[in-house]
Amino acid sequence: MDKSERTGKALDLTLYLVTGRYDFSDEKFLAVIEEACQNGVTLIQLREKTLLTGAFYELALKVKAITDRYDVPLIINDRVDICLAVDAAGVHIGDDEMPVDIVRSLIGTEKILGVSAKTVDRGLEAEKAGADYLGIGAIFPTKTKDTALTSIETLKAINEAVTIPSVAIGGIKEENLSDFRGTGIDGVSIVSEIMLAENVGKKVQALRGKIAEVLEEHV
Repeated sequence: MDKSERTGKALDLTLYLVTGRYDFSDEKFLAVIEEACQNGVTLIQLREKTLLTGAFYELALKVKAITDRYDVPLIINDRVDICLAVDAAGVHIGDDEMPVDIVRSLIGTEKILGVSAKTVDRGLEAEKAGADYLGIGAIFPTKTKDTALTSIETLKAINEAVTIPSVAIGGIKEENLSDFRGTGIDGVSIVSEIMLAENVGKKVQALRGKIAEVLEEHV
C-alpha cells in the first residue's frame, strides 16, 4: 500500500497544477485549466490571493464545472469558506493560516486537506492534526511566491518521517524533474511551467511522462 492509499481517499498527486492568474482574461484562464485537465493533470488547486470573496466564489464555480467534467479534484488555496461554498474536493493551507486541526474540524473528514511544510517538525505536526498530504518547498527559486527554499535533503527527511503522501513545489520545470529521483515524493506541484506554456496540452503530457519515470523508482 502506498502513502496515497493510506489516506483512504482518491488522491493522485502525480501532476498537481496550482493556478496562476498572470494577466489572463477569464476566458484564457479557464481555457488553460481545461486543456490541462484534458491532457493529464491529476489535481487542480485554485490559488487567488487578491480576489474579493464574491469574485473568488464565482471563479471557483467556473473552475469546478471544468474539473468536474474531467473528474479532476479541485482544491482551494487557503479559503475554507470558498471550498465549502462550492463543494470543492478540499483545501490547501500554508504556515500562516488557521491551525491544521481547526481546518480539519471545519471541512469534515471526507474532504482533502493539504498542508505546506518546510521542516520535519511541521510535517509531523500536520500529519498528526489531520493533513492528507504535504506540499513541500519551495525547492527551487520561484517568482510565484517569495519564500525560503527547502533543500532536497530536507524534502527527503520529511518524506522519511511522515506516512502521508507529498508533492514537491517551487520552481519545478520539465528539465529539473530528474532531481527528485529517490526523494520519496508522490508527485510535483507546478504553476508557471503549465500556465505559461505555449502549448499546454503538450507540456502536460511531457511532464506526465517524465514524472512517471521518476516516481517508478518509488514503487
